[in-house]
Amino acid sequence: MRLLEMLSWPLMAVLLLSALRNVRARKCPRVCSCDSKKLTVACTGKNLTQVPPTINEITVKLDLKRNNLGDLVRGAFSHTPYLTHLDLRSCRINTVREGAFRALARLVQLDLTNNNIDIIHQESFDGLSSLKNLFLDRNRIEEIRPGAFSQMGSLTLLSLTHNQLVYIPNMAFQGLLNLQLLRLSYNSLNNLETEAFAGLLSLTRLSLDHNELQFFPTATMTRLVALTHLDWSFNPMTYLGEMTVSMPKLTHLSFAHMALQDLSVAALSLSPHLSHLDLSHNQLHYLQALTGTSQLQSLNLTANPLWCTCVLLELRVWARAGGVTLHGTCAGPPHLSDEPLEGVLEQDLRCRRQDGVMRMEEEEEEVQGTTTTPAVKKNDKCPENCLCEPEAQHVSCEERGLTKVPRGFHNNTLLLDMRGNHFHYLPSNSFRDVPRVVSLHLDGCKIHEVVDGAFRGLKKLVYLYLSNNELSSLGSSAFAGTQQLMYLHLDGNRLVRFPSMATLAHIPRLQELHLERNRITTLEPTGLLSPIPTLRGLYLTNNSISTAVPKALDPAPNLEILHLGANELTQVPSDALGHAPQLIELRLSGNPIRWIAAKAFQEVGKSLTHLYLDGQGLKKMDRDALAGLGPALLSLYLEDNQLENLPDLSPLTRLRHLTLDNNPLMCDCSLLPLHRWIEQTALNVSAVCGYPVELRGQTVMEVDVFRNCSSKTDHTTTNSTNLLEAPRSTKSKPLVLSAGKPKRKHRPTKAKPLVKPAKAASKKSGKSESSLNHHRMKNTKRFL
Repeated sequence: MRLLEMLSWPLMAVLLLSALRNVRARKCPRVCSCDSKKLTVACTGKNLTQVPPTINEITVKLDLKRNNLGDLVRGAFSHTPYLTHLDLRSCRINTVREGAFRALARLVQLDLTNNNIDIIHQESFDGLSSLKNLFLDRNRIEEIRPGAFSQMGSLTLLSLTHNQLVYIPNMAFQGLLNLQLLRLSYNSLNNLETEAFAGLLSLTRLSLDHNELQFFPTATMTRLVALTHLDWSFNPMTYLGEMTVSMPKLTHLSFAHMALQDLSVAALSLSPHLSHLDLSHNQLHYLQALTGTSQLQSLNLTANPLWCTCVLLELRVWARAGGVTLHGTCAGPPHLSDEPLEGVLEQDLRCRRQDGVMRMEEEEEEVQGTTTTPAVKKNDKCPENCLCEPEAQHVSCEERGLTKVPRGFHNNTLLLDMRGNHFHYLPSNSFRDVPRVVSLHLDGCKIHEVVDGAFRGLKKLVYLYLSNNELSSLGSSAFAGTQQLMYLHLDGNRLVRFPSMATLAHIPRLQELHLERNRITTLEPTGLLSPIPTLRGLYLTNNSISTAVPKALDPAPNLEILHLGANELTQVPSDALGHAPQLIELRLSGNPIRWIAAKAFQEVGKSLTHLYLDGQGLKKMDRDALAGLGPALLSLYLEDNQLENLPDLSPLTRLRHLTLDNNPLMCDCSLLPLHRWIEQTALNVSAVCGYPVELRGQTVMEVDVFRNCSSKTDHTTTNSTNLLEAPRSTKSKPLVLSAGKPKRKHRPTKAKPLVKPAKAASKKSGKSESSLNHHRMKNTKRFL
């Protein structure tokens, strides 16, 4: 029997091993190919509608490309927690639901290229804490919700090329502290908010080529302190002004294939480490020596209509002295045509006259007896005093002193720039020659009237800039015929009323409406946004708005950004906010709001991400002022106010940015909750004591006063003095109570919380109730 047992053990081991292999074999889905040694699974092109549930849990690489997954539901990969590489290319994915990838804490590469994703939601990529590379190219992404990448601190590469992005909001890439490469090429970007790239402290390479960016946003790009390579090519930018590019570590910059006609000599002076500059395929006729670029090694001017005369001499001498290699050839005069810039001798760069490039070109042509003309005149359909570039489909008639819109444009023009002229008014059918225009610039043209039907025929118009004119009103048919208009800039005019519903009815697809720096006083009537239900951004900063009727924004189903800063509001327009359920950013900075009542933001608490309450002279906040705001809120701006205390911040569990500069905080036990909150969250908050006097100027985290606050004291404080409208029971109380009228207004409410603590104190000390009432009356008289 013992011998039999000894002989059976090897047999049992073989059978057990065989069984384990069969189990593993059964783990491989029938339509997939599995490699148990490399721990890889491939299920490509099988028309799968869900992730196969029988994939071995120890799989590290999963290839599911070319399937039909549709929506990625929550926990879609919960059975494969060891994945490091996941390929989901061409899977017809429409939506990534919250928690879809939450189990994949080891994933380092995720490829979602060529799907149908249109919105990156706030929690789409939760759980991917180890992810290094994320590919989202060739989707339909038109929106990035702030906080979408906040849980991806390990990400180093993010690719979003060939999507439909038009706008990058503030804090869009928050949390990507280690991101090094960001690709945003081949989108339709035309607007980058000032804080769009905030927090990308490690980003070294950024691609923004093939977009619709018409200006270089200096303030936005300055935030990229570590950037070394920037590709801005294939954007319709015509001019680069003085000190425009301010990027201290930038070494490689591409402005190729744009519409540049002029470049300030100091445009790059604040980028001292620039070594390679690409200006090829633009409309530069000449270029002066660039200042502040002592480390420049290569300057590419290929395919520019450069006129090699005396105006280029300074550039040639500068390049030789600095060791800068010039790439490109001369477009004229004829005897130097096609001559490489490096091969032209300095003595050949001469002029007959110094009175302007265009005049000089004409004289050279007459001497040579040729009909050669500069590139700007190649198009025979170009009005006088305008510069036309048929290949770029761009026309500029900027600052030419024009008093009426010229005729004779090529009908394939897409971008028409007419800034800085003197049109005064726009008659009906002013732009019938350019039916395909997408972007029209009429900034600073002294326009005081737009006749009904002025833009009729511009059926493809998307961007209309009427900023800095003299418009005081708009007719009901001012924008008739522009049904595709999505971005309207009316800032810097003299409008006294919000555009009427009849006016807005002609632009039903509007997404952004800029009305900053006008003279609007009220937001009325009810439903003023009803004709433009797609509106996402409403900008009303620097008006004179003092009231907003409760249903002014009813309905505003897609409104995400509302700027009401620097107006005359004395209270938060809570009733109006209740009709904007998707509101993400609210700016109330600079309004004379001294008091914020309870539940002022409750209606938008679930969506609000950024709240600006700075510079208001704000003195008090009800203890429930922030009620309803919770995990969605990422930024809260309270600097430059008169706050001595704050409501409880503990519900704001995802708050990442809090500003409290220039607030006279009262550093006593009533501020202990704030002290503990800052300590627990480890946020870098600049909170400085204003009272008592002996602690003034010290930071809240440095003072020792909170060590003496017992848990019992803290409980009492929370239930009495932390009702921020109540009078303060400290020696500094008279200073606080005499600060202004708003405190008097809420006196009846303030007195109530003091009753119970006072009674408790009287019992301990043996004082009678009548003595206590006498003492109360005396204090009340002193306060009055």
